[in-house]
Amino acid sequence: MVEIILTADGSHTLYVPELNEHYHSIHGAIQESQYIFINNGYDFCKADPVNILEIGFGTGLNAFLTALKSCSGKKQVHYTTIEKYPLSQNITSSLNYHGFTGEGSKDLFDLIHSSGWNTDVCICNNFILNKIKGDVTDSIPPGEYDLIYFDAFGPDKQPEMWTAEVFRRISDFTRDNGIFVTYSAKGEVKRHLRSCGFNVELLPGPPGKRQIIRACKKVN
Repeated sequence: MVEIILTADGSHTLYVPELNEHYHSIHGAIQESQYIFINNGYDFCKADPVNILEIGFGTGLNAFLTALKSCSGKKQVHYTTIEKYPLSQNITSSLNYHGFTGEGSKDLFDLIHSSGWNTDVCICNNFILNKIKGDVTDSIPPGEYDLIYFDAFGPDKQPEMWTAEVFRRISDFTRDNGIFVTYSAKGEVKRHLRSCGFNVELLPGPPGKRQIIRACKKVN
């Protein structure tokens, strides 16, 4: 059973006792997701329209923040996310992210979670969401992607998610000059990405994290 935890910036994360792992940084859930996936991923990616693949839907925070950016701008987004263990509505309806993101954002967050699985859903004019129940160790959703949010539990908690084979599959579906971002900066992650044709860059991390990875797929 997951537990709702208050992080340092006031936003919620979830704690999984069996793994002794949090879904987001205890130093600030919204702060972490905004910095890694929006500021250094979405804002950095020049593709328009942009196809995004998220590994690990979790609380829906990354999708929510991306939808907020998309719905208030002009960039067309097709957002595919894969999650093996979707959370219950009792959990997602208790999360407080909308309290930090302005009037009307609760409706957007609720729509992201209430939308059906395994089908395209129009969340707003600029944002199409496809939530897939699945396991990235078995398959990657078909298509080509400009931007990858890799937000699985850490390599020490779920090593099967961080293997060379998983990164090879991701590389196969990443377009030339596509961007990959993740909170992990472990040496094995950098090596796997480089072996799959990515140029790897280390960036300063958000509070509580020294460095993160942003990688760019080399042009063949």
